Amino acid sequence: MGSTTHSKRSSKCIYHYGRLEYWFYCRSYSGIFNMKPEEYGEKYLDHRLEQYKLYVEMADRVSQRREQANRFYLSVVAAIVALLVVLVRFDLDANIRPIVFLISGLFGVALSIIWCVNIGSYRQLNEAKYSIINRMEEQLPAAGHTDEWEMLRPKEGKARYFQLTKVERFVPITFLLLFLALSVYGIAMQIK
Repeated sequence: MGSTTHSKRSSKCIYHYGRLEYWFYCRSYSGIFNMKPEEYGEKYLDHRLEQYKLYVEMADRVSQRREQANRFYLSVVAAIVALLVVLVRFDLDANIRPIVFLISGLFGVALSIIWCVNIGSYRQLNEAKYSIINRMEEQLPAAGHTDEWEMLRPKEGKARYFQLTKVERFVPITFLLLFLALSVYGIAMQIK
Protein backbone atom coordinates (compact mmCIF):
# COMPACT_ATOMS: atom_id res chain seq x y z
CA MET A 1 0.00 0.00 0.00
CA GLY A 2 1.10 3.60 0.56
CA SER A 3 3.25 5.31 3.12
CA THR A 4 3.31 8.81 4.58
CA THR A 5 6.37 10.78 5.66
CA HIS A 6 6.19 13.95 7.70
CA SER A 7 8.28 17.08 7.34
CA LYS A 8 8.49 18.72 10.78
CA ARG A 9 9.63 22.06 9.40
CA SER A 10 6.56 22.91 7.32
CA SER A 11 3.97 20.47 8.71
CA LYS A 12 3.77 19.10 5.17
CA CYS A 13 3.03 15.42 4.63
CA ILE A 14 4.18 13.54 1.58
CA TYR A 15 2.04 10.57 0.70
CA HIS A 16 3.61 7.86 -1.44
CA TYR A 17 1.45 5.44 -3.35
CA GLY A 18 3.50 3.28 -5.63
CA ARG A 19 5.54 5.65 -7.79
CA LEU A 20 3.14 8.53 -7.23
CA GLU A 21 3.91 11.21 -4.67
CA TYR A 22 1.34 13.61 -3.27
CA TRP A 23 1.92 16.29 -0.66
CA PHE A 24 -0.57 17.94 1.63
CA TYR A 25 -0.66 19.63 5.01
CA CYS A 26 -0.70 17.22 7.95
CA ARG A 27 -3.36 17.11 10.59
CA SER A 28 -4.99 14.53 12.72
CA TYR A 29 -7.28 12.13 10.90
CA SER A 30 -9.94 12.59 13.54
CA GLY A 31 -12.81 14.96 12.91
CA ILE A 32 -13.97 15.36 9.34
CA PHE A 33 -11.52 12.88 7.82
CA ASN A 34 -12.68 9.35 8.46
CA MET A 35 -9.87 7.36 6.87
CA LYS A 36 -6.16 7.55 6.30
CA PRO A 37 -5.06 7.54 2.65
CA GLU A 38 -3.57 4.07 2.91
CA GLU A 39 -6.84 2.68 4.29
CA TYR A 40 -8.94 4.28 1.55
CA GLY A 41 -7.05 3.31 -1.58
CA GLU A 42 -5.59 4.93 -4.67
CA LYS A 43 -8.54 7.27 -5.36
CA TYR A 44 -8.21 8.94 -1.94
CA LEU A 45 -6.88 12.30 -3.12
CA ASP A 46 -9.18 12.43 -6.15
CA HIS A 47 -12.21 11.78 -3.98
CA ARG A 48 -11.07 14.26 -1.33
CA LEU A 49 -10.74 16.97 -3.98
CA GLU A 50 -14.21 16.14 -5.36
CA GLN A 51 -15.68 16.32 -1.86
CA TYR A 52 -14.02 19.70 -1.37
CA LYS A 53 -15.44 21.01 -4.66
CA LEU A 54 -18.91 19.74 -3.72
CA TYR A 55 -18.73 21.35 -0.29
CA VAL A 56 -17.67 24.72 -1.75
CA GLU A 57 -20.58 24.51 -4.19
CA MET A 58 -23.00 23.70 -1.35
CA ALA A 59 -21.74 26.72 0.62
CA ASP A 60 -22.29 28.89 -2.44
CA ARG A 61 -25.84 27.57 -2.76
CA VAL A 62 -26.57 28.55 0.84
CA SER A 63 -25.46 32.09 -0.03
CA GLN A 64 -27.76 32.06 -3.06
CA ARG A 65 -30.70 30.90 -0.92
CA ARG A 66 -29.95 33.69 1.56
CA GLU A 67 -30.04 36.22 -1.27
CA GLN A 68 -33.38 34.83 -2.50
CA ALA A 69 -34.81 35.03 1.01
CA ASN A 70 -33.69 38.65 1.30
CA ARG A 71 -35.39 39.46 -2.00
CA PHE A 72 -38.59 37.80 -0.76
CA TYR A 73 -38.66 39.81 2.48
CA LEU A 74 -37.84 43.03 0.67
CA SER A 75 -40.66 42.47 -1.83
CA VAL A 76 -43.17 41.80 1.00
CA VAL A 77 -42.08 45.02 2.73
CA ALA A 78 -42.41 46.90 -0.56
CA ALA A 79 -45.92 45.45 -1.01
CA ILE A 80 -46.93 46.64 2.48
CA VAL A 81 -45.61 50.13 1.80
CA ALA A 82 -47.32 50.23 -1.62
CA LEU A 83 -50.60 49.11 -0.06
CA LEU A 84 -50.34 51.82 2.60
CA VAL A 85 -49.61 54.48 -0.01
CA VAL A 86 -52.64 53.41 -2.05
CA LEU A 87 -54.90 53.34 1.01
CA VAL A 88 -53.77 56.78 2.19
CA ARG A 89 -54.11 58.16 -1.33
CA PHE A 90 -57.76 57.03 -1.47
CA ASP A 91 -58.38 58.95 1.75
CA LEU A 92 -59.52 56.22 4.11
CA ASP A 93 -62.19 56.82 6.70
CA ALA A 94 -60.68 58.44 9.79
CA ASN A 95 -61.90 55.54 11.94
CA ILE A 96 -60.29 52.86 9.74
CA ARG A 97 -56.95 54.58 9.08
CA PRO A 98 -55.48 54.03 12.61
CA ILE A 99 -56.43 50.35 12.51
CA VAL A 100 -54.81 49.92 9.09
CA PHE A 101 -51.64 51.65 10.30
CA LEU A 102 -51.55 49.57 13.49
CA ILE A 103 -52.11 46.22 11.74
CA SER A 104 -49.66 47.06 8.93
CA GLY A 105 -47.08 48.23 11.45
CA LEU A 106 -47.41 45.12 13.63
CA PHE A 107 -47.21 42.84 10.59
CA GLY A 108 -44.12 44.72 9.38
CA VAL A 109 -42.48 44.46 12.82
CA ALA A 110 -43.10 40.70 12.91
CA LEU A 111 -41.81 40.31 9.36
CA SER A 112 -38.66 42.32 10.16
CA ILE A 113 -37.94 40.19 13.24
CA ILE A 114 -38.36 36.98 11.24
CA TRP A 115 -36.09 38.45 8.54
CA CYS A 116 -33.37 39.20 11.12
CA VAL A 117 -33.61 35.68 12.53
CA ASN A 118 -33.41 34.26 9.00
CA ILE A 119 -30.24 36.25 8.24
CA GLY A 120 -28.68 35.04 11.50
CA SER A 121 -29.56 31.45 10.68
CA TYR A 122 -27.99 31.65 7.23
CA ARG A 123 -24.92 33.28 8.75
CA GLN A 124 -24.49 30.41 11.23
CA LEU A 125 -24.97 27.85 8.48
CA ASN A 126 -22.36 29.53 6.27
CA GLU A 127 -19.91 29.87 9.17
CA ALA A 128 -20.17 26.13 9.82
CA LYS A 129 -19.76 25.26 6.14
CA TYR A 130 -16.76 27.53 5.67
CA SER A 131 -15.20 26.23 8.86
CA ILE A 132 -15.30 22.73 7.38
CA ILE A 133 -13.97 24.06 4.05
CA ASN A 134 -11.04 25.59 5.95
CA ARG A 135 -10.37 22.25 7.63
CA MET A 136 -10.53 20.46 4.28
CA GLU A 137 -8.05 22.97 2.84
CA GLU A 138 -5.52 21.91 5.45
CA GLN A 139 -5.23 18.69 3.44
CA LEU A 140 -4.92 20.40 0.06
CA PRO A 141 -1.83 21.96 -1.57
CA ALA A 142 -3.41 25.43 -1.61
CA ALA A 143 -5.74 26.95 0.95
CA GLY A 144 -7.34 29.74 -1.09
CA HIS A 145 -10.38 30.35 1.09
CA THR A 146 -8.39 30.27 4.34
CA ASP A 147 -5.72 32.59 2.94
CA GLU A 148 -8.37 34.98 1.61
CA TRP A 149 -9.96 35.34 5.05
CA GLU A 150 -6.57 35.79 6.69
CA MET A 151 -5.92 38.70 4.32
CA LEU A 152 -9.34 40.22 4.95
CA ARG A 153 -9.15 39.85 8.74
CA PRO A 154 -5.72 41.02 9.87
CA LYS A 155 -4.71 40.08 13.39
CA GLU A 156 -3.72 43.67 14.17
CA GLY A 157 -5.10 46.95 12.94
CA LYS A 158 -8.33 47.73 11.18
CA ALA A 159 -10.25 45.09 9.30
CA ARG A 160 -10.30 45.63 5.55
CA TYR A 161 -13.60 43.89 5.03
CA PHE A 162 -17.02 44.54 6.52
CA GLN A 163 -18.96 41.29 6.41
CA LEU A 164 -22.08 41.32 4.26
CA THR A 165 -24.25 39.63 6.92
CA LYS A 166 -23.53 42.55 9.25
CA VAL A 167 -24.62 45.00 6.56
CA GLU A 168 -27.65 42.83 5.71
CA ARG A 169 -28.98 43.11 9.25
CA PHE A 170 -29.24 46.91 8.98
CA VAL A 171 -31.98 46.63 6.34
CA PRO A 172 -34.56 44.65 8.38
CA ILE A 173 -33.67 46.59 11.55
CA THR A 174 -34.35 49.85 9.69
CA PHE A 175 -37.72 48.53 8.50
CA LEU A 176 -38.47 47.23 12.00
CA LEU A 177 -38.00 50.73 13.41
CA LEU A 178 -40.14 52.27 10.66
CA PHE A 179 -42.95 49.75 11.17
CA LEU A 180 -42.74 50.21 14.93
CA ALA A 181 -43.14 53.96 14.43
CA LEU A 182 -46.13 53.28 12.15
CA SER A 183 -47.73 51.11 14.86
CA VAL A 184 -47.18 53.77 17.50
CA TYR A 185 -48.67 56.36 15.13
CA GLY A 186 -51.72 54.11 14.58
CA ILE A 187 -52.19 53.75 18.35
CA ALA A 188 -51.78 57.50 18.88
CA MET A 189 -54.41 58.18 16.19
CA GLN A 190 -56.87 55.83 17.92
CA ILE A 191 -56.38 57.48 21.29
CA LYS A 192 -57.22 60.95 19.91
